[in-house]
Amino acid sequence: MRIVLITQNDVFYLPAAIDYLLEHFPSHSQVVGAVVADVSPFGKRESIVRKTWKTLRTFGPLFFVRFSVKYAVRKLSGADVPAVLRKRGIPRVPVTGSINSAASLAAIRASRPDLLMSIAGNQLFKKGLLDIPGRGTLNLHSALLPKYRGLMPTFWVLKNGEEKTGVSVFFVDEGIDSGPILVQKEVAIGSMTQEELIVTTKRLGMEAIIEAVDLIEKGGYVLMPNPDSEKSYYSFPSREDVREFYGRGKRFY
Repeated sequence: MRIVLITQNDVFYLPAAIDYLLEHFPSHSQVVGAVVADVSPFGKRESIVRKTWKTLRTFGPLFFVRFSVKYAVRKLSGADVPAVLRKRGIPRVPVTGSINSAASLAAIRASRPDLLMSIAGNQLFKKGLLDIPGRGTLNLHSALLPKYRGLMPTFWVLKNGEEKTGVSVFFVDEGIDSGPILVQKEVAIGSMTQEELIVTTKRLGMEAIIEAVDLIEKGGYVLMPNPDSEKSYYSFPSREDVREFYGRGKRFY
């Protein structure tokens, strides 16, 4: 089964996660290409100036300084998603701008994918894209759907005092985190910081993707519902949400 990965060049957690995924990928399937968008750490594609101001305003100066230092160190080290792809011999699919444009669709179609696999993809997928792979499009979401659809689920489960969370691998439709679920795995939150929870769910997510690809290849899987009637949805937090996060004794790092 031929698979095209759709992701972004986040330098914090994705390089190690994707490297683990590719090292342990099922032998019956092959990642034949990757679409790598510009980094969008909080879920929305914006200019660097807008991202910087939004981070500082929402999360405060202490978070901003630590985030910026960690980002600079990671960038200077050269440990990013394209480096992982080069190491694993996976070519970049030449997509710029909208992934739903005619040129982008043609580039993805040229890789002849049977399956698309989104990990931290930062654009909505429209019908033209979803129609390309014969076996569907998978997405990884770091929450137990249908709860916590939307942005930054690891922040929201901590802020809301949840005892457990998890990951969901689901087939993408034209909604937001609304398609039927193929694999779901739980994890106890305990005293984890958000960074620890992100690392934990990223690794758990890679294991869930491996399981999902294996199920698709072998066939006979049973999908779990993802009903809108039971959903909760969260967007980018406000400064007040961050204050409440700290008020609960939660930590980012």
